[in-house]
Amino acid sequence: MEQRIVSKEPSAEYQIESNVKTIDYGIEDIQKDLFMSSEKIEDAKDALDYKQNIILQGPPGAGKTFVAKRLAYYHLGEKRPENVEMIQFHPSYSYEEFIQGFKPNSDGKFVLQNGVFYRFCEKARKKPEENFYFIIDEINRGNLSKIFGEVMMLIEKDKRGNEFGIQTTYMKGDDRFYIPKNLYLIGTMNTADRSLAMVDYALRRRFAFIDVEPGFESDTFNEFLQSKGVSHGFIQEICNLMKEVNNEIINDSMQLGKGYEVGHSYFCPNEKVTDESSWFERVIRMEIEPLLREYWFDQEDKVNELLRKYI
Repeated sequence: MEQRIVSKEPSAEYQIESNVKTIDYGIEDIQKDLFMSSEKIEDAKDALDYKQNIILQGPPGAGKTFVAKRLAYYHLGEKRPENVEMIQFHPSYSYEEFIQGFKPNSDGKFVLQNGVFYRFCEKARKKPEENFYFIIDEINRGNLSKIFGEVMMLIEKDKRGNEFGIQTTYMKGDDRFYIPKNLYLIGTMNTADRSLAMVDYALRRRFAFIDVEPGFESDTFNEFLQSKGVSHGFIQEICNLMKEVNNEIINDSMQLGKGYEVGHSYFCPNEKVTDESSWFERVIRMEIEPLLREYWFDQEDKVNELLRKYI
């Protein structure tokens, strides 16, 4: 098998940065985008400062991925997409994709290639005066120890910088890898995915955990739906239904609990709503009802009773 070391220059995608326009992004901007209180937002920002690695955890549909990118912009102080990279872990995700490994090229030969996190660290090192954010969506869907490998110890805030550089599995000679001090890690974790790998204790202590909860009660959720053409009365109907559903889920501590609540994202349309009754009925029938029947697969009457008053 022919082997060669690929160039350690960052990939082309990381070199195209000239003349990029940026937009200031402050507390007013993030409050307009998210259904979270300003205290919660500041809490997450402070955790990012203090720990440099955070995980946004919450039930399905609570908008964790949406929050992650905007939190990065808010911490940075401006909307600069080139300083933010997002990937999603899955059960097949590997160290070779994340850090470094031998992979086939277009000629069918195996060559050493840098992974996405390795390349992003290189990019951040080139601009130490700027902050960079690496977002890992669904972080608990991957085998974390296997993916991070020996790099796990480097993600700690006090292990950042050249002086803590180590040789990774495929490095030779005097090469060392380190995570720069201007790089922040933001993970998202679905608390309803108990069938997936839990974050092990070694990795857990290196992150701060921020709860992201359904935002049905927030003023911005109400304002968002009104901007999409949904009437105030109908919004109240949605909030009443979801409050009742989520209370039932929380109170079912034997099978479910708070981590299984239904988030607001199910009721966030991309387009203007022209017929709110049809839109609501479709969301319930095609998204909410199947989820509840999965939750209470052996309690059909319970689901029927919950939804009957509203559809």
